[in-house]
Amino acid sequence: MQTAERSSGLDPSEQVIYNRCLYAYKAASERVNGKIIELGSGEGYGIQLLAPLAQNYLAVDKFDTDISGHANVEFRKQLLPSLSGIADNSFDFAVTFQVIEHIQNDKAFVAEIYRVLKPGGVLLLTTPNRPMSLTRNPWHLREYTAAELAAVVAENFGKVEVKGVFGSPAVMEYHERNKVSVKRITRFDVLNLQYRLPRQLLQIPYDIMNRLNRRKLLEGSTETVNKISLADFFLKDNTEDCFDLFVIATK
Repeated sequence: MQTAERSSGLDPSEQVIYNRCLYAYKAASERVNGKIIELGSGEGYGIQLLAPLAQNYLAVDKFDTDISGHANVEFRKQLLPSLSGIADNSFDFAVTFQVIEHIQNDKAFVAEIYRVLKPGGVLLLTTPNRPMSLTRNPWHLREYTAAELAAVVAENFGKVEVKGVFGSPAVMEYHERNKVSVKRITRFDVLNLQYRLPRQLLQIPYDIMNRLNRRKLLEGSTETVNKISLADFFLKDNTEDCFDLFVIATK
């Protein structure tokens, strides 16, 4: 099932969020080599950036995915956080982008990643930065501040660095338009139901409203949306106004 959580980039209204998600793979491509495992690979849209750099690439996701096209890529259907069947000390790098916020037992997830990494192996992980969220996302079990995320990862990893993914002025202009648009929608939630109802009841309505909102934003700022690309995102030390937290942790 595809949700607003996953963007293929085929819908022009998703250009901004697609490039924001894809940027994590671009940043990872400057760091990875050897044997790589990706947890929560989704449709595999970032694999083309990383597989050519890998000796072997294992993609893991709970849904069957066709990621054919790379001779060194293997896919395994598996429900996270368990990585049962994968040997200790097997991989040089683990990448997991926009996944940990969906995992019930996030500490077990990090512990399993630590287990399958070789000594000196590196975890690259992204997740939304909670202070920049415009509303509750019912697909997420939780969201993190930089300090909260660092604390979870540091329970296993000795060296943890948390950077932030930021956007250009064009991205920030889009974000401000989005903020105004979301406020127009949520002002009707006078009972604060988005935080009081079970998240499962809100997932499909959230998906529908999110997609409609993005398409409305495209209509109102087509030029801004169309010109945003990977080049509009960059990595630096995290602050509260970064879009995503980007963890670099060494075993």
